[in-house]
Amino acid sequence: MSDSKYFNTTKKGELAELKADLQSDKKDRKKEAVKKIIANMTVGKDVSSLFAEVINCMQTDNLELKKLVYLYLMNYAKSQPDLAILAVNTFAKDCDDPNPLIRALAVRTMGCIRVDKITEYLCEPLRKCLKDDDPYVRKTAAVCVAKLHDINAQLVEDQGFLDLLKDLLSDSIPMVVANAVAALAEISETSASAAVLTSLDTQTVNKLLTALNECTEWGQVFILDSLVAYQPKDDKEAQSICERVTPRLSHANAAVVLSAVKVLMKYMEMLPVDGPVVTSLTKKLAPPLVTLLSAEPEIQFVALRNINLIVQKRPDILREDIKVFFVKYNDPIYVKLEKLEIMIRLANVNNIASVLSELKEYAAEVDVDFVRKAVRAIGRCAIKVESAAERCVSTLVELIQTKVTYVVQEGVVVIKDIFRKYPNQYESIISVLCENLDSLDEPEARASMIWILGEYCDRIDGVDEQLTPFVENFHDENVQVQLQLLTAVVKLFLKRPADTQQLVQKVLSLATQDSDNPDLRDRGYIYWRLLSTDPAAAKDVVLAEKPTISEETDLLEPVLLNELICHISTLASVYHKPPSAFVEGKVPVRRITLQPRAEPTAAQSTEDQGSDDEQGDATTNTMPAPLATGTDNLIGDLLSLDLNSGAGYAAAPVGGGGGRHGSSGLGDIDLLSGDLGSLQMGGMIGGGGMIGGGRMTMGGMMQTPVAPMGQPTDQLLGLDSLMGGGSLISVQRPQAVTPSQPLVGFGGPSQAPGGMANMDFFNLQSGISGGPSGNFLVSPKTEWLSAAKGKGLSVMGTFSARNGQMFADMILSNRALQPMNGFAIQFNKNSFGLVPGSQLQIAVLLPKQSLAVSLPLVPGGPVLKMQPVSLLQIAMKNNIDVFYFSAVIPMNVLFTLDGKMDRKVFLATWKEIPPSNEIQSTIENVSLTSDQIQQKLEANYVFTIAKRTVDNQDLLYMSLKFVNNIWVLCELKSIQNSTSVGIALKTVVVDVIPGVQEVMAAILHS
Repeated sequence: MSDSKYFNTTKKGELAELKADLQSDKKDRKKEAVKKIIANMTVGKDVSSLFAEVINCMQTDNLELKKLVYLYLMNYAKSQPDLAILAVNTFAKDCDDPNPLIRALAVRTMGCIRVDKITEYLCEPLRKCLKDDDPYVRKTAAVCVAKLHDINAQLVEDQGFLDLLKDLLSDSIPMVVANAVAALAEISETSASAAVLTSLDTQTVNKLLTALNECTEWGQVFILDSLVAYQPKDDKEAQSICERVTPRLSHANAAVVLSAVKVLMKYMEMLPVDGPVVTSLTKKLAPPLVTLLSAEPEIQFVALRNINLIVQKRPDILREDIKVFFVKYNDPIYVKLEKLEIMIRLANVNNIASVLSELKEYAAEVDVDFVRKAVRAIGRCAIKVESAAERCVSTLVELIQTKVTYVVQEGVVVIKDIFRKYPNQYESIISVLCENLDSLDEPEARASMIWILGEYCDRIDGVDEQLTPFVENFHDENVQVQLQLLTAVVKLFLKRPADTQQLVQKVLSLATQDSDNPDLRDRGYIYWRLLSTDPAAAKDVVLAEKPTISEETDLLEPVLLNELICHISTLASVYHKPPSAFVEGKVPVRRITLQPRAEPTAAQSTEDQGSDDEQGDATTNTMPAPLATGTDNLIGDLLSLDLNSGAGYAAAPVGGGGGRHGSSGLGDIDLLSGDLGSLQMGGMIGGGGMIGGGRMTMGGMMQTPVAPMGQPTDQLLGLDSLMGGGSLISVQRPQAVTPSQPLVGFGGPSQAPGGMANMDFFNLQSGISGGPSGNFLVSPKTEWLSAAKGKGLSVMGTFSARNGQMFADMILSNRALQPMNGFAIQFNKNSFGLVPGSQLQIAVLLPKQSLAVSLPLVPGGPVLKMQPVSLLQIAMKNNIDVFYFSAVIPMNVLFTLDGKMDRKVFLATWKEIPPSNEIQSTIENVSLTSDQIQQKLEANYVFTIAKRTVDNQDLLYMSLKFVNNIWVLCELKSIQNSTSVGIALKTVVVDVIPGVQEVMAAILHS
């Protein structure tokens, strides 16, 4: 008989009848009553008043009845915690039942009862089930540990369940191993101590790979995801893991395929770039990804979002399969748009003909949004593939001549970008654009057309007549159009001053006197005063040569891309955001990202690294990440760098103050609309002093105006009056902290010809850096900015500390064909408030030249918690563009010279910090005596407070202090004749502990 009868409308007084049935001696009546109760509970009726009677039915041999009672218990235990404790004895009894199904049912229910009062009573039954003889019980118990950890994490760690769970990784049943892996992954996501305790080793990984072949499909997903967090010892181990994971690419389940791709993408970063293994894997990755595109549209969309990331990292994988991304007529719009995006990324000289033919067809579709994207894609292809630009332009002209409004408007927008990319090449089509001037009604299209008219006003007949209608309707236009119109009319006046003076006066008057928009008004005032005071300078500013643009402007920032690659097959790869940006509640304590390759050799560093598949970045790392604060994106959108924050450079420390660097005053620098325009071009004018024509900002720091390229600096005098400033105030520029000994590249750059990699640019081997022994650990230089991203500018760098001063040691190389000048640098807000102690002292960087620069860093700037905590986001400007990149500062660089704490203070502080803030770890393979350990750590500003020997164990009590006055206390245990060193760290701010653990291990292994 169907169970639907239990869901019929209940009658009045039924609860009393159900209570009587539950107290009956007949098992059938009890079962029927419980079924009715579950039915009522399912439809939302409150039956919690029967809790005690239902609990009494737990002690039964009927498996069906027991399941129903447990279901009721899971639902109402939280609302009846005092009565729920009555079920503890039954749980304990059921965990010893001969039937494994009942034992598993009991342990599963225990994990679902979220009542603190009874949690501790469930530990012993759970412990028994973790060691049960039946694999079904063990796999269920493994999941229960993760649920119990979510309720009471401290209890799980104190009871040793994590060790029992880790033992299950060696289980002979793959199903048990998979559940244990899933549970450990869930726990380590939210617990720093658990993440350290449950980290994988080589032996465990081999066991997981053995179980991989026999697991269910979801078990395989759990195991593959856990392998992403593992760091192989060398490339041979990485190659071995890749070989054993590769067969998963042919699995029927899309989740298994993407998880296998994720593992291979990570481990390929650790293998030789041009080696046979990477070449082979590149070929093997393409077929499974292509196969995913024959699934349902929803799976296609997820696959395409993941492929978008893969193509940005390794375009060679799918470069020969571009045709599979051609749009089908019945594809949903969300699939079409993703395919279109990937087509553009894969477009190159070899396939541009077929791509362009497809895009031309798409432009004739009926879906307006898709047609707009297709037209814009043609423009992007023109910018990306120079040899096909003429063909793309011809296609765009054909589309514009169709007179379809939205096609014409998108065509005008992309042609403006093409003119920027290829100046003085395709101006012959301007007449075609002018014919469609009246059909433009969207702000972006109108603004683009006005830009074209202003830029080429000397080649267009009657351009003033074409601009006049826009001027007459000035106040009705969008702000974007008004700004372009203002600039276009000023350009026209500078090129044809005789017959356009009335027009420019009218526009300037409209922008300055009749407008309420501050951006428009300010730009109008600047133009007006430039034109009225020095037309020659105005010409240099307004008609200055514009930097070329790049198609790859929508690529993800390398640090974010590396992190998302390790989150393939998750929501993060669909949103293209790190998990912490959209997951509320507990934030993961671990940040998994790609491991950087070793530092390139001197020969490699001088080659042009502009290939499509180059994405190496110094900021990728595997250190555990701290708990994040309220930032929407942990990596951060680098375009939103707080360039108005006054973090441009810091004043020198004044007087005393705690910390190695003392206290530094910070001047606020107005950085002109968020770019780096107000930083000095090529250093301070006239050495240490400020020029007289500067103006004071609110923070009290003098701002220096920037000379246009090629303009003598003496023309800057009097700029304050042109900008409407007040009286001139002479303010001396603060002197940044400088090292006591001169360094190559600090006072001025030095050329590094020939064997650049063999030169010690920063005196790192001279012994002037570090503590008493001088053996301060300095990481090798890694690539911070590739030549491909920097438009020819390559930046290799590392961080160091010398004589108690922090430095960013960089090698800047010019791979472009033109000289670079006007260098300036600025940091975003960061966890330690670091700002540049001075500006870059580089006058000019010639083509094929490399310069070494040592930039002092000082604290005292704006603070924003980053992930990882020592992440530093950097903006560097030259005469070509502003470039954004990131680097992670090793923790020992942030330690101070005054980090030795008084013994009594140490003891009192240790007691004051709660035990929950103490995190222990072990460093293996340390072949040092305790004296050698003390010497190495003190060289890196980790100071010994006391030392004693107990039972063949040397105990070192140490302290260190960060530049932002965060203290970390350490107890280090070194067992004689052993290579293991135990470390216990205590601090009020536990976010810094993972980084301290990592750098201490690196110091002891150095």
